[in-house]
Amino acid sequence: MSSGKPMTGAQALCANLRRGRLEVEVSASTFDPQALFSFAERRNPKRAFLFVSHVLGRHIPTRPSRMAESFNALAAKIPADLPGPVLVIGMAETAIGLGAGVHRALSQTRDDCMYLCSTRHPTGSELLAHFEESHSHASTHLLHMPQDARTREWLFKARSLVLVDDEASTGNTFINVSKALAEAGLVSIERMVTATLTDWSQDAVRKALGDHVSSVSLLEGRYTFTEDRGAALPDMPEVGSVAQGDWPLDPIRDWGRMGVREHCDTLALGMQVLPGERVLVVGTSEFVWPPFLLAERLEQAGADVHFSATSRSPIAVGHAIGHALSFSDNYGLGIPNFLYNVAPGQFDRVLICSETPAAALDPALRNALNAQVIAHDH
Repeated sequence: MSSGKPMTGAQALCANLRRGRLEVEVSASTFDPQALFSFAERRNPKRAFLFVSHVLGRHIPTRPSRMAESFNALAAKIPADLPGPVLVIGMAETAIGLGAGVHRALSQTRDDCMYLCSTRHPTGSELLAHFEESHSHASTHLLHMPQDARTREWLFKARSLVLVDDEASTGNTFINVSKALAEAGLVSIERMVTATLTDWSQDAVRKALGDHVSSVSLLEGRYTFTEDRGAALPDMPEVGSVAQGDWPLDPIRDWGRMGVREHCDTLALGMQVLPGERVLVVGTSEFVWPPFLLAERLEQAGADVHFSATSRSPIAVGHAIGHALSFSDNYGLGIPNFLYNVAPGQFDRVLICSETPAAALDPALRNALNAQVIAHDH
């Protein structure tokens, strides 16, 4: 991704979708806007459109080095004078890796940062809070209480809050998180920063909550969607489950949901690759950061590596989505999951990484990609 000079002047982009026309005006961007996102259509009656990131490594396979560049560029915009401790929260499921990457970058310049991610996969342990993302295909988010006493104590002393998501449309989700944390007892927050790849919210969070809030992003602008009211609404599969499935998670072995300070590369440490070998590393659902660190290591070893992740987000094929695989989730919830823009035979080797046992992976996904499963269950 070539950054060049920051964009100056407005740039207009548009897409004609089945349910209407989406028009975007980009007012500022650190990178070329078309290197950051494209458009797609949600299979969701509540919202017809989706901004698909080219740097996130979720819906479009992306080189780890390109992802890290966006992590670092976003973190560099966060004010250096935030009072510590700093609590960084990444939003499930799409921005868990982004939030972790921003936290890693922040941790290179200060030693008082903690990372916590929201989740739709309860572990059975104590909850800190819950909040809603109203337009989402799965609206309820949970935040777990750290199990370690020192981490819990540190959490409640946080003076700054950094909320990370791939995009901000209305800002309502960030507002909901802030209120939920205050109700949960985080009353020492003095500063709050929203950090997104793309921000369409027009400073809505600061306007709602006050001047202690600021926003940073790689791109900002506004959009309008003109709906074709005669267009048929899509049937959305049932993907909103927030429950423990047949393959329960171990909170002791969890990464991110219980709060973390360190970034340790621990997955498949003996993995060898050939120079130039085309390798795809796939995270599953919210289990993305340890797989990303594996992908980053394999890229640095000389392979041609891309990273992507499965998702419960139902998106129509077309526009930025050229291919879709559908299969059962690996948590035993009985809901469909998807992998986008990955076709069989596209890579020499596919590594699917899971926090559940290998037996929990749908054979349809493994067989379609002739994939090796790397399970983080022992």
